[in-house]
Order: sequence, then structure tokens, then C-alpha cells
Amino acid sequence: MRPDTRAIDAALRLLSRDWAGLAVALLPATVGAWCVTLDGGWRVLGGVLCAAALALALGSLRHLVHVARVRVRHPPPGRMVDVGGHRMHILAEGDRGNRPTVVWMPGGHAGGYALYPLHALARARMRSVLVDRPGSGWSDPGPFPRTTAAEAVELLTALERGGEKGPYVLVGHSFGGLLMANAARRRPDLVAGLVLLDPTPPDAIAFGPPIPALRRASGQQIAVAARRLFGLHALADRNGAFSSGGPAEVLSAVETRTRAACAAASILRELSPDGITRDGWHTVVHDGELGSLPLLLVAPGDLTGGDEIFDKADAEENARLRHFFLTVRERFLTASSKARRVYTPAGTGHDFPNQVPEFVVRVVSSFLEECAPDAPHSP
Repeated sequence: MRPDTRAIDAALRLLSRDWAGLAVALLPATVGAWCVTLDGGWRVLGGVLCAAALALALGSLRHLVHVARVRVRHPPPGRMVDVGGHRMHILAEGDRGNRPTVVWMPGGHAGGYALYPLHALARARMRSVLVDRPGSGWSDPGPFPRTTAAEAVELLTALERGGEKGPYVLVGHSFGGLLMANAARRRPDLVAGLVLLDPTPPDAIAFGPPIPALRRASGQQIAVAARRLFGLHALADRNGAFSSGGPAEVLSAVETRTRAACAAASILRELSPDGITRDGWHTVVHDGELGSLPLLLVAPGDLTGGDEIFDKADAEENARLRHFFLTVRERFLTASSKARRVYTPAGTGHDFPNQVPEFVVRVVSSFLEECAPDAPHSP
């Protein structure tokens, strides 16, 4: 591990603690107090530093009060499971029957509650489980660095220790799809099937054109964590935290703790050419690695919603880009000899789980019947 990587991990580890703002404020306070004891302009500098330290400390206290109020208002709806020094949150509902349990994972590094609308539809038909990645939702931050490989192991550990018996059908959207594919590769004995909802293709990161949004993602999350740490998010977060809105607003309030942004900043570093080069062997699921595991790739047939990638390209480059992004996601079909493709409804884009949740639940429910122990298997 490079020294700069260790330094970033150490900084994120500190920032993930909501009290860290008070510790940071001690530095200018200490230096300022020393400067005040000196003569001349040093006293002025000391006064400025002490004032800055006071502002930082007050902002940090404001954040801590906010976090305490959110904790009281929004306790974990599920249960906390120890996975070896840190806890993960699991919400499991519905009757399993004789079919596998369905486990959902949203995109980005969001908490499992981001897919609550799907869970709410699914729990009447199946055993449905939402899991918060470490740092997201109600889960503890866990050790740094955050990696897809580590979180795949933690996910399966949390399910087993939480009493959710396999086999599972793992369903992941976007970056969550890459995580679920990793979990299936590591423990095929626990997995009955895999549903990938427009999963993040590592080839797009390693060999595709620069994607500005991904390049900025990790740094933006660090900036978000810093603002939250010193109470600069208070107005927006207070509105989300104490509204009577739906699951998205609840999750937004819960994730105002700095650990959510820090964990996301850490793992999103994988989504860069350097990150894939560094972690690819442990992150990528290669051709045939899932054997004959039933796999369903569910994604749009076009590139609805991705125009910003193509706007600045000339006609020839635009055509090449579109061909690349249309074909690169299909690579997941080569991971298993029992993979097949399902297209989402016309007009839907990458965010189709939120656009057509009923469609997604129907697809998963049908797939679940195929994965049941006594179901007839097609040749």
C-alpha cells in the first residue's frame, strides 16, 4: 500500500467519527494559545487561530447534537449484526417458504434502505432482505480502506450471523451489482442465483473514456464529510431528518453521519483506472467464474439518460462510445453458462429500479421460482 493511500485511509478513518471535529479544533486552539503568549504580531495570529478553533468546535457540537437527534428519531428498523468488530444493519421481512431468500443491494454506496420500495413490494411474495454496507445506513463504518472484496465477505457474514439461511438470490443494482457478483464468486455454495440490475462493468472503468462524475466522486464525498463534521449541512439535513417523508428521506437523514460519506469516498476510489488496476484481481468477476450459477442481467436496451458522456464527442467518436457502453455491460453474461438477458421497459434508464419497481419485483419473483430447490431446470 502506497504512503499516500495510507494517509488517505487514516484521514477517512478519523473523519468517519462524528466527534472528530472537536479533535481537529484542538490543533488551531493549541497553536493559537501558544502564539498568544508571544509578543507582537504573534498575539494577533494567536487570536485569529483561537477564533477559528472556536468556530470549528461550535460547528462540531452542532453536528453532534444533530446526529443525536437523528439517532433518536430514526432508530434501526431491523437488527444490528456483529461481523467481527463492527456491526451491520439487516432488515428482513416476509415468508421464505421453500424458496431462496432474496437479498437486495442498491447502487453507489447507499444503505440498503434505498431499495425499500422494492422490499416493500417483495416482502408479501418472498423473504426479502435489505443490508447496509459498512458506513452506510445504520451500519458501523468498519475498517478502512473500504473495498468491494471486503464488503462481499462482510455481506455474507452478516447474513449468516443474522440468522438468514442460504441459499440466497442476490440482487444488485449498479455498483451493488458488482458487489453481489463478487459475493457469488466467493461463496457459490450459499447462492442459488444472481440478478444484476444494470451492474457497473469494470471494463468501462479500465478501458473506457474518462467519466468526470466518477473521477470527482471520491473527492466530493470527502468534502461532504468535512462539511457535515463542522455542522455546515445543518439546514438541509434538519429538513430531511425531521420530515414525515418516505424511506429516501429517512435514509438521507441517517446518512448525515460522516461515516457514510467517508466509507463511500474510500470504496469509490476503486472506480478509477488506478483503482481497478490496484484492486481488479479481487474485484472483477471473470468469464466463466460463476460456473453454471443462474444469472439474470436486467438492463435497458439503449443508453437513455447517459447523454452527458456523448455530448462533447464528434460523430465518429460518439458512435464508438455508444457501441462500447452498449456492449460492455453484456460482458457479465459470460460469467456463467446459465446467464440470460432481460430488457427493461422502453424509456427507462439506469435508474429503472426506482422508475419501474413493480417490473423489477416481477422479474425477481419469476426468477426465484426457477431457483427453488424443487423447480424444473431448463437445459
